[in-house]
Amino acid sequence: MDLTADSLLSCAAHELSPRADELIHDVEQCLRREVPELWDEPDIAQMTRENVAEHVSALLFGIEHGIEPRRIDQPAADAERARRLARRGKPVTAMLRAFPLAHGRILDRLLEVLPRLTSDAESINAATRKLIALSIAYMDRTSETGVLAFQEERDRRVQWRLSVVNEASVRVGTTLDIARTAQELADLATEHFADAVSVDLLDTSSRDEPAAKGTPVVRRVAQRSVMDGCPETTSLEAIYGESPVSPQKLQRYPDGSPPARALITGQPSRHHLGPSASMLLVPLCARGTTLGVAHFFRHHKPDAYGDEDLLLAQEIAARAAVAIDNARRYTHARATALTLQRSLLPRGTPVQPAVEVACRYLPAAAELGVGGDWYDVIPLSGARVALVVGDVVGHGIHAAATMGRLRTAVRTLADIDLPPDELLTHLDDVVIRLAAEVSSEVSGQTEIESAGDIGATCLYAVYDPVSGRCTLARAGHVLPVVMTRDGTADILELPAGPPLGLGGLPFEAAEIDLPEGSLIALYTDGLIEALDHDVEAGLTRLCRALKQSSASLEATCDTVLEALLPADRPHDDAALLLARTHTLGDSQVATWDVDADPAEVARVRASVSEQLTTWGLEELDFTTELVVSELVTNAIRYGRPPIQLRLIHDRTLMCEVADAGNTTPHLRRARVFDEGGRGLFLVAQLAEHWGTRHARRGKTVWAECALGTPKLFSDAAALDLEGIPGAV
Repeated sequence: MDLTADSLLSCAAHELSPRADELIHDVEQCLRREVPELWDEPDIAQMTRENVAEHVSALLFGIEHGIEPRRIDQPAADAERARRLARRGKPVTAMLRAFPLAHGRILDRLLEVLPRLTSDAESINAATRKLIALSIAYMDRTSETGVLAFQEERDRRVQWRLSVVNEASVRVGTTLDIARTAQELADLATEHFADAVSVDLLDTSSRDEPAAKGTPVVRRVAQRSVMDGCPETTSLEAIYGESPVSPQKLQRYPDGSPPARALITGQPSRHHLGPSASMLLVPLCARGTTLGVAHFFRHHKPDAYGDEDLLLAQEIAARAAVAIDNARRYTHARATALTLQRSLLPRGTPVQPAVEVACRYLPAAAELGVGGDWYDVIPLSGARVALVVGDVVGHGIHAAATMGRLRTAVRTLADIDLPPDELLTHLDDVVIRLAAEVSSEVSGQTEIESAGDIGATCLYAVYDPVSGRCTLARAGHVLPVVMTRDGTADILELPAGPPLGLGGLPFEAAEIDLPEGSLIALYTDGLIEALDHDVEAGLTRLCRALKQSSASLEATCDTVLEALLPADRPHDDAALLLARTHTLGDSQVATWDVDADPAEVARVRASVSEQLTTWGLEELDFTTELVVSELVTNAIRYGRPPIQLRLIHDRTLMCEVADAGNTTPHLRRARVFDEGGRGLFLVAQLAEHWGTRHARRGKTVWAECALGTPKLFSDAAALDLEGIPGAV
């Protein structure tokens, strides 16, 4: 029977259709050998098998029924499969190579059937030509559909990836907080291409730089999942023999596990965790240092992770790593500056007879850096106390260092008992010299503070519990607040002095009476200035907070901070110093006027001995009489009248001799044959402290003796008379 080419091909397809499974298997084996990238992942391999089976069935059906190639129904999922290949990062060449290979195997099997259907060579040739034309037309149509779908998906994926990377540049690294930056990475990834994310960072609690070798300790700083409780991380830990890890907990990866390899090698990797689960491990590397590793899980989405997903994760992780490294470096620098700042502030305030004090220092928000606010409580002679609050311009370690230098300068100047206005004048000179030094050191270096940035404000107050008077002077500083025992809070109007560092302008002191139990508040501008209110409103809040009754000064400090500062961190650092005044009554102070007559020394010694007996300090009789004798004798011999002796009994016994002369006595070592010059040497040996303070008119020489039996006289050898030049 003569057969046309169409009928011959129809018969061949009809005969081959029952053995379509064999043909499908043959095509699969061919593609496994020639296009292995379509079979290296289980889900892609399954999709390829389905695609081969549907195309073989469609082509055999079309040939058997004589359907034109352009009318043969292609598999409904053909375009979606091409898009899936694009989403998985497979090259389009793999698909283009698979089409001719598969069609070649189908043609071979059909051509094998034709000689069994007819021996007419002409009919076979005609059928062969017809089959080749039909196959090429079908393959061209199928390839065109697949390539168009693939390219559309590829373009869409590229645009999507660029948009995600751009979004990452905006959303990741918005602050200099390490944990928040890591959480921003986890949040972004779970919104776009992951079902769960966990971020582990190398623990650097005991060192400055993260380790790069071995199996280091990591801390889980962030995690997020589309499911409650992040069960994905628990499943992963079970796979690799790890214990479940909670946020902010430390862990150590097992040796040889994928996360450990990622940390050590710094190379990302993809992993299949099951039929519908996959994972990406991406090290967080910045500036040549591995900071940690990010885990990206996928189990709800239909496609497992592909090469393009790994590339996207790397791009986002690289941006996050730089932000985390910046935050880590900033955190280290801030911690260093804060440590320096706190080490330069008083660790505790000594107990003072003049005042009861409480103080607070609160650093600014992290993004602003440590500032230069400070406070100090300095004991002075005569039971007096100096209260100091200052503020250095700027933030950072330079401001903290400058603060430390100024605090040391204030303590040094206070030690020589300068009046507040004179002390600020000398401190102004110190700031000017510091600015000049910085200007010469950083010439041409823009990253360091310039000379114009070296400046400060300061408030210095000296309170005398004997007179109940307080002398204050300020250098551009905010005004203090005083609250009396009746609950009235007032802002002290002090003369306005220029900020430190300007030079050439005078400072003026003011003197006020502070009754017993008065509360004086010294603070920096960070306490009363805020973005939501002005200075006047801040002062009003401060006065209102001080009026609230509290069990102690410490509680009052907390009340003030809660009322004036935000709950998280202030926009500027703030220092607060509260002092409640005490006075020394007449029973603790004894005063005698002394004539400029050497015969007065004996009378003074007798009066002092009588007063010590009244105070119950007989054990100090000999020591005090000797000290008083030397100081009064020097005042009579070298000073100018009027001369006055004062004893103050508190935690120590203070002896003060004042005269109108301005000559400052100096301690010197007398030679063997000198008749004088040993008085102050003896005073220095007998007293705990001694010194001289100058007033507007005259001076006061003082000595402070500890209560109790002097150790110096516990036995005769303690005097070490041979060590005193000229003593026999």
